[in-house]
Amino acid sequence: MDDTLEDLFAVIEDRKETLPEDSYTASLFTHEKGENAVLEKLGEETTELVLAAKDDDDEEIAYEAADIVYHLLVLLSMKGMDLEDLEGELESRR
Repeated sequence: MDDTLEDLFAVIEDRKETLPEDSYTASLFTHEKGENAVLEKLGEETTELVLAAKDDDDEEIAYEAADIVYHLLVLLSMKGMDLEDLEGELESRR
């Protein structure tokens, strides 16, 4: 899983730098709402995850959890943070 997150974060960082026109990720970095667009998506995806969990829908839980992780990584990138910041915090909670 570590490689998956690292690979995804690398793609997010690349999209932030290159801003390809057809990239959803790039559109989040250039959205007129700024970081609020990502914050709204995190809220929306969290609600969808809660509803999927209430319905005991494992497939939907995995899908919505992935959406949350993706948007969280975009937010970290926007804030100039990286996976090491997240990992450090998680390790400190062991």
